[in-house]
Amino acid sequence: MNPDWLQPQWPAPARVQALCTSRNGGSSGGTYDSFNLGDHVGDAPAAVADNRATLAKVLGVRPVFLSQVHGVAVAALTPDSPDGQVADSGISCQTGVACTIMVADCLPVLLTDLQGRRVAAAHAGWRGLAGAGGQGVLESTFKAFRAPAPDGIGVVATEIIAWLGPCIGPKAFEVGDEVRQAFVAHHPAAADMFAAGAPGKWWANLAGLARQRLAVLGVQQVFGNDGSPAWCTVSQPSRFFSHRRDRVSGRMAACIWLV
Repeated sequence: MNPDWLQPQWPAPARVQALCTSRNGGSSGGTYDSFNLGDHVGDAPAAVADNRATLAKVLGVRPVFLSQVHGVAVAALTPDSPDGQVADSGISCQTGVACTIMVADCLPVLLTDLQGRRVAAAHAGWRGLAGAGGQGVLESTFKAFRAPAPDGIGVVATEIIAWLGPCIGPKAFEVGDEVRQAFVAHHPAAADMFAAGAPGKWWANLAGLARQRLAVLGVQQVFGNDGSPAWCTVSQPSRFFSHRRDRVSGRMAACIWLV
C-alpha cells in the first residue's frame, strides 16, 4: 500500500479491513496526477483502468465502483455486483468484495459492527447527508445495516462503529442559506456546525454534521475526521484531490471489506 494512503485507526475486528487512498501512487498525469480512480472526470481511460487494477491488487478483493448521484440509495454488494449501480452507499456481509466510495471533497463514511458481520461505505456530500425530511444517506445506510442478515441476526446501534475520512474542512466549505436551512429545519442542533461568513454565507463543518447524525442514530464510537486542518482536502493539494479547489479533479476512494 502506498505510504501516503490512510488506514483507519479504530477498534474494528481483525476480519474488517479498510483504507482511503490519496492522490498519490498512480498512473494519471496532469490535473489527475496521479492516483485518480474516477472514470467520469475526463482522465485517460487507460490510466484509470491501471489505477483501479492497482487498487484491486492492494485490496486483494474486488472494489465495486458505484454511480454516485448525491442521493440516499444503498446497494447490497456481492463479488458479482456490477460497477455503475446508481447508489451513494454500499453494504456487504460477504467476502471478496470491497464497498467503495469515491470522493474529492465529499465525506466518506465507513461502518462496521464490532463482530465484523457486515461493512458499509457511504458518500456523504451535503446533499446526501441532508437528504429529504431529515433522512439522508447515513440514515438509509444505518437502516440497511441494522436489518437482519442472512443468518437472521440484526445489528444494534451500540455495536456499530464509524470512521470518517478526509473531506472539505470547516474553514474551506462556504455554503449559502439554503444549505444551512436544509439541515437546521429537521435537526436544530445542526446550527452549531455553521459559522457565519459574508451576508447569506456560512462556513459548514461537514464532518461535524455527520457526527451529529450518527449520534442521533445511536452510533457512539466515531473515529477519524474531527474537522481539524489535517483532514481538509482543499488545503492539502499535494495529498488530496479537491473539486472545490481545482474544479477539474481526480477522485480518491474509501474502501471497506471483510476477509
